[in-house]
Amino acid sequence: MYEQEQGPLAGFTVGVTAARRADELGALLRRRGAAVVHGPALRIVPLADDTELLAATKELIDHAPDVVVATTAIGFRGWVEAADGWGYGEELLDCLRGVELLARGPKVKGAVRAAGLKETWSPSSESMAEVLDRLLGEGVAGRRIALQLHGEPLPGFVEALKEGGAEVVGVPVYRWMPPEDIGPLDRLLDGVLTGTLDAVTFTSAPAAASLLTRAEDRGVLPELLAALRQDVLALCVGPVTALPLQAHGIDTLQPERFRLGPLVQLLCQELPSRARTLPVAGHRVEIRGHAVLVDGCLHPVPPAGMALINTLARRPGWVVSRADLLRALPGAGRDEHAVETAMARLRTALGTPKLIQTVVKRGYRLALDPVADSKYGTDT
Repeated sequence: MYEQEQGPLAGFTVGVTAARRADELGALLRRRGAAVVHGPALRIVPLADDTELLAATKELIDHAPDVVVATTAIGFRGWVEAADGWGYGEELLDCLRGVELLARGPKVKGAVRAAGLKETWSPSSESMAEVLDRLLGEGVAGRRIALQLHGEPLPGFVEALKEGGAEVVGVPVYRWMPPEDIGPLDRLLDGVLTGTLDAVTFTSAPAAASLLTRAEDRGVLPELLAALRQDVLALCVGPVTALPLQAHGIDTLQPERFRLGPLVQLLCQELPSRARTLPVAGHRVEIRGHAVLVDGCLHPVPPAGMALINTLARRPGWVVSRADLLRALPGAGRDEHAVETAMARLRTALGTPKLIQTVVKRGYRLALDPVADSKYGTDT
C-alpha cells in the first residue's frame, strides 16, 4: 500500500513544543510522514550558569540530607557534571554515598551507577507515586529529603512529604524559562488557531503552561482552548505533562508508556483514524490535514483547496453553492471567481478531476458512489 510506504502520518502537520529532545521527536514524526512545525515553548537555563542549582548543591554538601530522590537520568547526570565543573564533584558524590538514594526508574539507576554510586531502592513501576508511598510508609517526620527536579512540577508530592513532617529541599536541575525568540512559538500558536496543525505534542508541563500563557498574552486564549477542544489533538507524554491543559478542560491523549516512541505510535493510530474516508467516483478518498489520499496515493493540496474539499465532505454527495464555498475560502473576499480558480487547482492537485462534479448554476458536489448514497443521505 502507498500509505504504508509514505508513512501513517503522511498528509498531517504536527506541532512540537519541546526544547530538549525536539530534534529526536521531530525525526520520529518525519520518518512516519508528518510535516513538523517546531515552536519551542521554553528554553533551558545552561547548568554552568545556574546559580540556583549551585546554591542548592552547596547547601546539601554543607548539610547532608537523609534521602535523595533522583527523578530523571539526564537530570541526575547533569547535576553531577555541573558540580564537577564548579569544583564540587567529589564532595557531592561523597554526600550522596552517605544517604538513602532513591532512583525513579531503570534509566535513573543507570545514571546513578555510572557516577560510581548505588541506589538504595527503585520502584518497578517507574512511578513517583510509588516513591511517595515508600517514603510515607517509612515515616518522614523530621527527615530532610532532597528532590532532584527536572523542570517538571510534581503535584502533591512535595506537599504530602511536608504534611508528613519532612523538610524538602528542591534541586532545580534544568530550569526552564520562556524562549528568547518567541517567533517560532507564535507561528505554532497561529497554526493551531488557523487549523493548519492537526496535532500538538507536549513533553513537559511547563511547555504546556507556556503555550497557554503566550496565548493569554496575545489575547487569544479562548480561541486556543476552543481549537484544542475541537479540531487539534493535544498529545502529552504523560499525566503530569497534561495537567495544565486539563485544568482548562482540554482532553489530552497519553501513551501507556511515558516515552517519545509510544507518543509517536499513539499519534500514528489517532490521526489516521480521525481522517474522513469516502467512496467517490470509484475511488477511495481519505481527507487529511494538508493532503488527500486517493486510493492510497498522497496528493498534497494547497490551503484553499483543503478548505473547499473539507466543506464539500461535510455533506458528501450534496450540492454546495458557490456562495457557501466562498465563505469557506480564507481571505477570498466576495468574488465567486475565487471559488472557480481554487476549484481548478484542487482538481489538478487531486489528479482525478471527476471526484468533484460541477452542478450547473448550483455549485459543486463530491461524486459520491451510488452505493453510498443511502449511507450518507445524499440528494441525487
